[in-house]
Amino acid sequence: MKIERIYIGGWFQRTMLQLTEVYDFLRIGKSELALDNKKLQNLRKNLDIGNIDYGSNGLEYILFTTSTNITVKIFEDGLIVLDNSNVSENTLLSDINVLTDYYENKLSPAISYLFSLGAPVPKELANIKTVYPYLIVLDNASKDQMNGLLSKLDRQKYFDFDNKDYDVIRGDMYYFINNKNKNIEEIEIYIQEQIFMREFKGQLHRYLNLHRIIWEKIDNVKERKKVKGSEIIKFRSKVEAYQKTINLIESRINQMDTYLSTREKITRSSDETKEFLGMFGYRYETLRNTLSYVKHLWSMTKNYVNSAMKLFDDLSNDITSKSISSLTIVTSMGVGASLLDLFTESAPSFSAFGFIYFFILAVIGYTVNKIMNTISQNRNYEISDIEYDTNIK
Repeated sequence: MKIERIYIGGWFQRTMLQLTEVYDFLRIGKSELALDNKKLQNLRKNLDIGNIDYGSNGLEYILFTTSTNITVKIFEDGLIVLDNSNVSENTLLSDINVLTDYYENKLSPAISYLFSLGAPVPKELANIKTVYPYLIVLDNASKDQMNGLLSKLDRQKYFDFDNKDYDVIRGDMYYFINNKNKNIEEIEIYIQEQIFMREFKGQLHRYLNLHRIIWEKIDNVKERKKVKGSEIIKFRSKVEAYQKTINLIESRINQMDTYLSTREKITRSSDETKEFLGMFGYRYETLRNTLSYVKHLWSMTKNYVNSAMKLFDDLSNDITSKSISSLTIVTSMGVGASLLDLFTESAPSFSAFGFIYFFILAVIGYTVNKIMNTISQNRNYEISDIEYDTNIK
């Protein structure tokens, strides 16, 4: 048995325009954007680029190699696939670490900086941590050998299947693919689609969890029924931050169907992917249904956050109204003091006593205003919201 290659990858939502920017950076280490040219050059140098090509096979892509036998393929839709051909069974774990280190500490920082301007990409926005499927291609391996490798590296087996060109045994983090007919091109298409599908699903799962987190945090505030005036601004700022996050993620979610449809169309039109479609073609539809579900859920989350924002806006307006009332009381006291001066003979003249008199009035007015503000800040405001009827039959 021989280990031929190890593959890892990730997916960031990109377009053909951004692929051109990546190509210019990889060729000459420059960008048309307002980025630090010296930093760009250092990041490019760190990539250890050897040969570089620009091609097309359904989707346009950039392909470059390094002096350590790592190959990087970047597609126009943002899929990135890396492989290392300098591997062996005895050094498998260290070979995996070399590939992972290149991706995390060299390629990812370079791509992240190149696109550091503008709206954040989903992984940065949603704090999605990449969980790699390590796809290991074997040559002339038996099922026992594949299962033996899986038992060393993974805890359980999820599935296995055979076809005329390759066999697959999949665990949680590791896929073992036996290349039977030396058809590495078909295997690479399988690997690309597996990485894309896993990343697509992973992002949707993260958005689902974000919905739960945001909804629960707002629920926790509303369940208090009453909130102090001093806390309202703090809660309103949090809800405003949720609004911004939701709007940014919503735009990303709405774009995802385009990427899925394009990849499905290309895969179904290729003769080399018939075996793959027979096994996994249904997953495009499954992912599309899951995307639709998350879209509707995110719309509900957006409406819920907007309603919470309106609620805290109304409470803020209530506080402002009461503050104005407090100022009116203080002003009325001043007017009353002035009228007292007009209708009494003991009105203070411009003297030391008169100065003290007006100073005392000012202190009283300031003190009353502070007391009114303190009362307003510590007053409990009722959170009135429409409750869901849980007794519907």
